[in-house]
Amino acid sequence: MNKPIYLDNAATTPIRPEVLQAMMPYLTDEAFGNPSSMHQFGRAAQAGVDTARRQIAEAFGTEPGDVIFTSGGTEADNLAIIGGALASHRRGGPFRVAVGQADHKAVLAAAEAVEQAGGEALYLPVDSNCLLRADAVQEALASKLAVFSMMWVNNEIGVIQDVRAVAEQCAATGAVFHTDAVQAVGKVPCRIDDFPCTLLSISGHKIGAPKGVGALLVRDRTVVDALIHGGGQQFGIRPGTENVAGIVALGQAVRLAVREQETTHQTLGALRDDFERRMRETFPDAKILAADADRAPHISNLSLPGIDSQALLMQCDMAGVALSAGSACNTGAAEPSHVHEAMGLPTDVATGAVRFSFYKQNTPQDVNRVMEILPGIVEKVKKLAEVLAR
Repeated sequence: MNKPIYLDNAATTPIRPEVLQAMMPYLTDEAFGNPSSMHQFGRAAQAGVDTARRQIAEAFGTEPGDVIFTSGGTEADNLAIIGGALASHRRGGPFRVAVGQADHKAVLAAAEAVEQAGGEALYLPVDSNCLLRADAVQEALASKLAVFSMMWVNNEIGVIQDVRAVAEQCAATGAVFHTDAVQAVGKVPCRIDDFPCTLLSISGHKIGAPKGVGALLVRDRTVVDALIHGGGQQFGIRPGTENVAGIVALGQAVRLAVREQETTHQTLGALRDDFERRMRETFPDAKILAADADRAPHISNLSLPGIDSQALLMQCDMAGVALSAGSACNTGAAEPSHVHEAMGLPTDVATGAVRFSFYKQNTPQDVNRVMEILPGIVEKVKKLAEVLAR
């Protein structure tokens, strides 16, 4: 029996052995203490947190004190957008945020929360390649913003936004710039030491760390208000006893991901490009979404028009291939992804779209196997659709 093939790495990745090894002492041995405690057990735990802060700061070109640990990317996005809007409002500044219509649901939901709190949110349109429209960016910045949030790499399409250019425009207008870099870390260069990126979100489980840990880089602590209130840990921005083992794992995962970024880009890019070439040859009507745009190497979102993606995913799963139709946050939704809708895709293209996402464990043999079984699965899905249509 063939080993199952996992091609849903944009949803989550397996924990790297090096990362698991690094975190284990903080779960089982003398370093399990509360990092706020003054005894040796607490000091050992705090040392692990401090090391992780240094690792992450070095990877992004910032200072250890800028690293605020969270429960993941969703919390980091909420802290940046809602916390940033509240801080601006408290100081008498604008109570308005701008986000992209194709951003992650965590970003969109945070913008909606700002509206519910009495603020305003602008939802900026994207073009057919899922890139923010330049005219919309200019119009939003002219309206005086508290926070401008922009995904570095879109989690469904993989397109890379020009974060540097927009960050510089934000600095010129006084808006705080935030980027969700969850899908960018380890795939594209993410240093922020030479441009005005004030807030940056990351998540551990996209780069070989466990679920439930992430961070928000905060280069100016005055621009965000806390959303959680407690004992004052992490400068009061995100209080609560730290998830020490998870934090240690995140630091190690970030260090490895950034160190290996160039090799990862080359390896995954070659794998994806070969896969897309063979898909075009096998399915001439296949549409690679944002094929002409600059994309991160690990994501391929393509559509087989006329094929129901949910039926295709089920058949692939039964054949031992794990895929998704978009963000894991949308799993179970019958309607097209909000990202596909924002791109203005025709209904048959949107409903036939499937995301293939690669990681370190994937090989050319995985692509070979997928290409062996996919034609039969597509034919089966077509026949099933014909039977149901009768």
